[in-house]
Amino acid sequence: MPSNKICRSDAAINAFGNFMHQTLVERTDILECAYSKEPEDEQSRDRTESSSSCDEEISKKELSVTESVEINHKNDINGNVAERSPNEFEHISKYLRLSVYFSWFTLILFAYIRAFLKRMGFEKNKASTELEKQNPLLLFKIWYTDFVPLYSSFEAIYAQHCYIRVRDVFERPIGSCPGATVKLIDRVTNDFCWSFQFTGTQTEVINVGSYNYLGFAEPNGPCAESAAAIIQKYGLSMCGTIQENGNTQIQDNLEKLVANFIGSEEAICFSMGFATNSMNAPCLVDKNCLIVSDQYNHASLILGCRLSGASTKVFKHNDMKSLEKILRDAIAYGNPKTFRPYKKILIVVEGIYSMEGSLSNLPEIIALKKKYKCYLYLDEAHSIGAMGATGRGVVEYWGCNPKDVDIMMGTFTKSFGAAGGYIGGSKEIIAHLRKYSPTGFYSAPMSPPVVQQVIASMSIIMGRDGTRDGEKRIEKLSRNSRYFRRRLKQMGFILYGSDDSPVVPILLYFPTQCGLWGRELLKKKIGVVVVSFPATEMVEARARICLSASHSKEQLDYVLNAIDELGDFSRSKFSQKTHLYKDLKIEW
Repeated sequence: MPSNKICRSDAAINAFGNFMHQTLVERTDILECAYSKEPEDEQSRDRTESSSSCDEEISKKELSVTESVEINHKNDINGNVAERSPNEFEHISKYLRLSVYFSWFTLILFAYIRAFLKRMGFEKNKASTELEKQNPLLLFKIWYTDFVPLYSSFEAIYAQHCYIRVRDVFERPIGSCPGATVKLIDRVTNDFCWSFQFTGTQTEVINVGSYNYLGFAEPNGPCAESAAAIIQKYGLSMCGTIQENGNTQIQDNLEKLVANFIGSEEAICFSMGFATNSMNAPCLVDKNCLIVSDQYNHASLILGCRLSGASTKVFKHNDMKSLEKILRDAIAYGNPKTFRPYKKILIVVEGIYSMEGSLSNLPEIIALKKKYKCYLYLDEAHSIGAMGATGRGVVEYWGCNPKDVDIMMGTFTKSFGAAGGYIGGSKEIIAHLRKYSPTGFYSAPMSPPVVQQVIASMSIIMGRDGTRDGEKRIEKLSRNSRYFRRRLKQMGFILYGSDDSPVVPILLYFPTQCGLWGRELLKKKIGVVVVSFPATEMVEARARICLSASHSKEQLDYVLNAIDELGDFSRSKFSQKTHLYKDLKIEW
């Protein structure tokens, strides 16, 4: 009987949570929510497990922690390919989940109450609204209006009464290069973040929010100097598209260097990382094809899938059984719209997932790709440069053959301290993209100093500058990642992802914690990114920390001590596995 009651309570909580999440998703048309709008077979991963499976997971994790420490002494960075720090997704109790749902319910309830007070005139409405002449009018019991409303009622309420209250922890203007430290332009608000006034001062903070993984975002040094020098020869812009004015010699050199670096036959570069995904995916598939996308793929990939017109199915995050079931059913039943086989099946995954900090299970994905004769699109935006013994991404990290990945995509905005993106692949694929990609018709080539920044930083990573600077940066990033993550686990925080990942999501769960963490850490001169719905699942608000090779151990220890104090104050230490790390000796 007690077990039946527990099952019924779990089912009730799950049903309530699904209702709340689905209600928000249906009323919020944002790309990050797209995975929740897919067919019902592709639901979000289940965060509840039986107690027996949890015990088994704990014992396995304890063994893996011990093994990883031993490996760390033998080879500090990428050791044996077969032994890696596993992805971790610790589950919370159903009572905590219910509390998070209740906090969302309370937050939205008060938002509607405030909206009602504004509508009744008890409070001044400071938001942008339609003109009076555009408001709907009632004439002869029929509603007439000149225009469709600009915003849905829920989106307006969410933005004006939920987001606006914590707007001060977002959109912070910066006044320096985003290196290990960054200067924030100080501002104050007297109307609860509706407007800001700048004080004319700046505050230098430890930067744990930027994607500066290898520390190449710096105002001086060989990269900055070479980028500045190239302006005298090429200027700042080509002032035209590639199809009209042609490509630059320096960008052609970069494309050859990228192809050599990632191990592909050829490569093509673009001036914007987001457009590299969103504009080129439609060139690879059409309405007669199928895209199988990971549940937590980036918004640029989701947009590219939508623009392609191809059928899209979503598999649970890093779940190979879910992926194989979709592939098997797609081949067995074909396209339900045409009742014919799909012309092409494209698997789309990322190397490191920027919100989860988890690594894709590339060896098994490649095995399934070969088994079912599919194509593989790998987005290495966050992993290229940051993973692998020589910075060549998750392909090198797992010891895979680059030829097994059909489309290798990456960006220059993270590890290389620049801007833009690339796609590597066979000569036929790259030639096809050069001819049909919209970016060749509607966007300019990469800015020459940006190109030179990428060439200089990539050459350092490859050791072509005659130094070991690139190797040292990669090794230091790996040290920082493992040290920082293990210290946080020892304190009692729940982290997602792998200890090898420089992306460190600290789970806060409650949306109200985002504002608290952002403000309190800023008081301690730490700049951090806080994230909540719709960029994450409804019950998984988090503080996302991005580590860099430019961070010193002293800076990491200062941030860790500040987070430890804040975790005690906000009661955000939810982990039930702290005992696994209690006596673990963590070395940098």
